[in-house]
Amino acid sequence: MQVKPTDALNTKKRAVLGQLSDMDLRLLQVFKSVVDCGGMTAAELELNIGTSTVSRHVKDLETRLGLVLCRRGRAGFALTAEGQRVYEETLRLLASVEGFRNSIDDIHSRMGGALAIAVFDKTASNPRAHIGEAIAEFTEQAPDVHLQLHVASINAIERGVMDGSYQVGIIPAHRNSHSLLYAELFSETMLLYCGAQHPLFGADPGSLLTWDGLQAYHFAGLGYHSPNMALSHSAGLSRKATGFDQEAIATLILSGKFLGFLPDHYAEGFERRGQMRAVQPALFRYPCNFVSLLRRSPQPSRAVQAFHDCLVRAHGKTGTL
Repeated sequence: MQVKPTDALNTKKRAVLGQLSDMDLRLLQVFKSVVDCGGMTAAELELNIGTSTVSRHVKDLETRLGLVLCRRGRAGFALTAEGQRVYEETLRLLASVEGFRNSIDDIHSRMGGALAIAVFDKTASNPRAHIGEAIAEFTEQAPDVHLQLHVASINAIERGVMDGSYQVGIIPAHRNSHSLLYAELFSETMLLYCGAQHPLFGADPGSLLTWDGLQAYHFAGLGYHSPNMALSHSAGLSRKATGFDQEAIATLILSGKFLGFLPDHYAEGFERRGQMRAVQPALFRYPCNFVSLLRRSPQPSRAVQAFHDCLVRAHGKTGTL
């Protein structure tokens, strides 16, 4: 029977990858580094190999997968739509491989490999946050574990812990998932701020605004599910600008056109320089409680559990919610 050209093409497409080899994993790791670094040249330092070698590895991966993963040229480095899909799948695959390695380490009763921790931004300046102390204790216990510390949004951290990209997450408490385990850690106080050019900056401290009165002013809020978003909805604030981290909210406040909530410990420096001030801090405030996240299943490795125990002890807590 004669094989039609289209049938032959489909057969070829199905057979492009076949079995994964150690070399495939190596090529995927190089590809991940290139994407994370934003290009071949930047990845050269991270991978400690020449740019030409990096480029050849990416080309070999494209040939292996039968896909164009990225565009490189004068316009810079950019992923194709297929490259973005492959990158996301690469993250999941490499996280699974790392999980397997950690499980083998558990069997041998040793702690090694990499441990990826993701933290919501602007926690380092919080005197109630003792993440550094937890890291110090853990590195004494497990000197062979390579720590990877990421800063990300609440949603990205939750997704990352669920899919195994991160082993431990630290975020403001805002909702619970049955897929995750939670433990209370520390808190911070969120105050409402205005910039130096805002009409409320020079307002008479004796003049009292109400929550309803805030609706007359433009508000900058976080653009994802969070205590910040929940409060802005319940108070009916007029969100006219959206930020996706605390740095973005601070920048919008500094424009003088928006009110916004920030952690008091983070805003303190701006206040000292006269760039912003808290608006009626006794009224316009809310507490933000931080929790740790672990994936419920599969069971955390020894290294993950050890780090989490250090994290909980550093904050004077005793267990999961």
